[in-house]
Amino acid sequence: MRIQTYYNHIRFYKPHHFIYYPILIVFLISSIYFAITTEDYLIWSFISVVFVFLFAVAFMLRQHYALTLQNRIIRLEMRYRYFTLTGKRFEEFEYKLTDDQIFALRFAPDNELIPLIEDALKNGLSGDAIKKAIVHWKADYHRV
Repeated sequence: MRIQTYYNHIRFYKPHHFIYYPILIVFLISSIYFAITTEDYLIWSFISVVFVFLFAVAFMLRQHYALTLQNRIIRLEMRYRYFTLTGKRFEEFEYKLTDDQIFALRFAPDNELIPLIEDALKNGLSGDAIKKAIVHWKADYHRV
C-alpha cells in the first residue's frame, strides 16, 4: 500500500469518476443536441430524460455509500460507548441486536443506555420502541 501524503490523499472511484460520469455527460449532451437539431426531437427528448435519470441515480448511490459508512460508524460508536460505560465488549452480544435496535440506541444518553440495551435483549424491543422509551433524547444532528 502506498504511503499517503497530501498529494495522493484524494481517492477516486475510477469506474464511477472516470468512466461512468464522463460517458453519461457525453451521452446527455449529445442527446440534448439531437433533441434540438433533428426532426426526431420526441425520441431524443426521451433519451435525454433517461440520461438525466441515470445521472440522478448516480447521485443517489453516493448517498447510499455515505449512509453505509455512517451505519458502520454508529456501530463503532456504540461499541466505544458501551466499553467506556461498562469496561465490557459490546461485540459479545451485538449479534443479538438488529441494526434498527443499534441505531435507535445511539439516541439514548449514557445513563439510559445500559438499561435500554438489557431491555432490548430481554424483551426484543423494536428500534421504534427503544426510541419511545428514551426519556432524555441525545440528538444526532450530523446524520447524512
